Amino acid sequence: MRKDIHIPKVIDVSMAVVRETEGPDAEWGVYLINQKDVALKNIIVASKGYGTLNEQEVKTSTLRHFFDDLGAKSFTKVEKIMPDVFGLNNEYMLTFYIDQMIYDRKYIFVPDSIVEENLIQIPLIDKPGILIK
Repeated sequence: MRKDIHIPKVIDVSMAVVRETEGPDAEWGVYLINQKDVALKNIIVASKGYGTLNEQEVKTSTLRHFFDDLGAKSFTKVEKIMPDVFGLNNEYMLTFYIDQMIYDRKYIFVPDSIVEENLIQIPLIDKPGILIK
């Protein structure tokens, strides 16, 4: 039965959209942040964008990224992101292992949430960005 399946909650693993450079042509990146005291193993991140731009339905390609591991209290860049897609839902499906247990979680940066007013200092990376814990 479904109620008998234990699905562990993802805690202390975040996704962030980080402004990497300043100015009108600023570059942005998507980062996976591990704030746990243990490493994550066999990490898969699937990303896609979807929504409406200029009154047209838009869907981006689905990209998949694999990382062997991510050490404790560390981060890695998943992909570059263009400001053109900030008006879409930007979804990241994360799957990883700790010991023999599998974890997964979906992170969604909703349309127009990646704006100057929402920027905070991202832990470990120490740059401005938008964080989903």
